[in-house]
Amino acid sequence: MSEHIFKLPDLGEGTVESEIGEWFIKVGQLVAEEDIVGTMMTDKAAVELASPVTGTVVKLAGEPGDMVAVGAALVVFETDGNVAAPKKVAQKITQEVAAAAPIVAAADRVRIIASPAIRRRAKEAGIDLTLVTGTGAGGRILRKDFDLHTKTPAATPAEGVKEIKVIGLRRIIAERMSASKREIPHFAYIEEIDITELEALRQLLNARKTDPAERLTLLPFLGLALVRALKEYPQCNSTYDKERNVLLQHEAVHLGVAAQTSDGLKVPVVKHAEIRDIDDLAGEIRRVTQAARDNSAKKNELTGSTITITSLGKLGGIASTPLINLPEVAIIGVNRAVERPMVFNGQIAVRLMMNLSSSFDHRFVDGYVAASMIQRIKEMLEHPATIFLPE
Repeated sequence: MSEHIFKLPDLGEGTVESEIGEWFIKVGQLVAEEDIVGTMMTDKAAVELASPVTGTVVKLAGEPGDMVAVGAALVVFETDGNVAAPKKVAQKITQEVAAAAPIVAAADRVRIIASPAIRRRAKEAGIDLTLVTGTGAGGRILRKDFDLHTKTPAATPAEGVKEIKVIGLRRIIAERMSASKREIPHFAYIEEIDITELEALRQLLNARKTDPAERLTLLPFLGLALVRALKEYPQCNSTYDKERNVLLQHEAVHLGVAAQTSDGLKVPVVKHAEIRDIDDLAGEIRRVTQAARDNSAKKNELTGSTITITSLGKLGGIASTPLINLPEVAIIGVNRAVERPMVFNGQIAVRLMMNLSSSFDHRFVDGYVAASMIQRIKEMLEHPATIFLPE
C-alpha cells in the first residue's frame, strides 16, 4: 500500500487560497479515479475537483468553510501501490459569480445532481436524496422536488439550537456588507413621490400586453428615470478603485438590480441600460434576476454594475437605509407604494405614494448633488411622460 497526497491545484485568476465548499467523500470511503471529491469556492468561482487516483480516503484538509492554500494537502488517499501515474486533476468551473454562488454539485457513489443548498437541507432533515425524484435537467433535484418529497400534513415543534456555519455565498455577503458599512460614510436621503400618474400609465401599457409575463413593474420606469438623471449627475454613476485611489466615472449605465434568492442576496446586472427602451429594460431585468435565482447567471451577468436599485416590493416598508454595493457610490431603494390622503391641487385626494430611500458615498457625492438627483427622478416619476421625451 502507498499514500497519495492530492494537493489543492491553482484555481486561476491569482487565487492563493480557496474555501472548502462541500465534501462529497468521507474518511474511509473508497473513491474511484475522476470521482468528484468536493467543491472549492473562491471569490470568483465555484469549482468541482475530481480525484486523480483510485484509493481510500485517509484524511481531509478540513470542514466546509475552512480555507486551504494552493499547494497544500487537500485529500490524502491510500492506494494499492500499483496505480499508474495519476491523471491531471479534473477541474470544472461550473458557475462563476461576483461573490461566489452555489453550484450544481456532482455525485457520490450514485450520481445525485442537486445544489449544495438542497444537499445541506437533506442532511439536516436526514433525507436520502437517492429517494427524491428530480425533474430538472439530467434528473437534477430542484427545490420544488425536495419540498414535495418532504411535505408533511403537520409540523413538529422545534427544539434546541442549531449551529449554522457561515460559509460560501453567505460568508461573502457578510464580508461585503461589513466592508460597505465600515469603509463608506453613507449619506441617506429619503423622498416621498406621488406615483398616481405613473401607476395609471403602467396599467394602461400592461392592458395592451397579451403575455402576462411581459407586464411592466415600477422598476423599469425607475431605471429609465435614473438613466436620464445620471446624465445630469454623472458623479453618481461611478465606482471607486480603492487600490489606486481613483474614482471611475462611467458613461455607460450598468444597472445592478438587487435580488433576494434562496442562496442569499445577489446583484445581477443589466448592461447598457442607457440604450434600452422600457420593454427592453423590463425584459432584461426579468431575465437577469431569474438567472440569479436559478443559478444560471454567468459571471458577466453578476459583475460590473455602476449603480444599483433595490426593492423589497410589498415588504418595502415606509423607509429603509440600503447599503451601497461596493465599489459603487450610490444605491436607490424602492419602498412600498400605498394610497394616502394628500393635498392635491388645493383639495384632499387619495393619491398613490411611494418613498425612495437612497444612500450615497459621502466621500465622493455631496449631499446637494445626491438630493438634486433624487429630486430630478421624483420630477420624472410624478410626470411620467417626461421620461419618454427626446433629450
